[in-house]
Amino acid sequence: MLEAIKRQTAYKLRIGDLSKGKSIMEEGRLRFVELGDRQIYRVNIIANIIDRYASEGEKKYLFFTIDDASGQIRLKIFGEDIERFKDITQGNSVRVIGTIKAFNNENYISPEIIKVVDPRHLLVRKLELDMEKSQKPVDKKEIIAIKDRIIEMVKNAESEGGLEADKIIMAIDTSPQIINQEITRLLEEGVLYEPRPGKIRFLG
Repeated sequence: MLEAIKRQTAYKLRIGDLSKGKSIMEEGRLRFVELGDRQIYRVNIIANIIDRYASEGEKKYLFFTIDDASGQIRLKIFGEDIERFKDITQGNSVRVIGTIKAFNNENYISPEIIKVVDPRHLLVRKLELDMEKSQKPVDKKEIIAIKDRIIEMVKNAESEGGLEADKIIMAIDTSPQIINQEITRLLEEGVLYEPRPGKIRFLG
């Protein structure tokens, strides 16, 4: 039951980095994008919408092209899901969380969430990811202590339906990049799970 609830980690990435990954196919369908030692199924991207196209025929679909200055990728929405995103327009800066899919040799994102954000979030995300790349190694004992603290906080919040990732970052006195890194590892290990983007619960 809990295993069924568990979802793949939505990795924070820049579009240009995602485009460098290797598409792993199975029976003609994209399984995931291999990027270094990570298997990318879902992404968390902040970008600008530079193009919007909605169909007018029987087949209903809505396409967006997003750009974060490192590259471009399309978002594709079909059927009833179009209604959820009808107010998103060209020129919006957005946070996109969704699944990587492929059609006709083109990788695209099937969005779960498209949230309009302040354009300054693009710079914050770029700085955050740049800092992760240049992060100095942290003492192993410190990492273990951070992991234990994260688990303890999430366990204590179970009665409230879990804990927001931002609250973990604010409560632990260390680099946000390290905390995000350890949350991601705990999600991958199945210790924690993400019932919805940004909300963390204990799986055990």
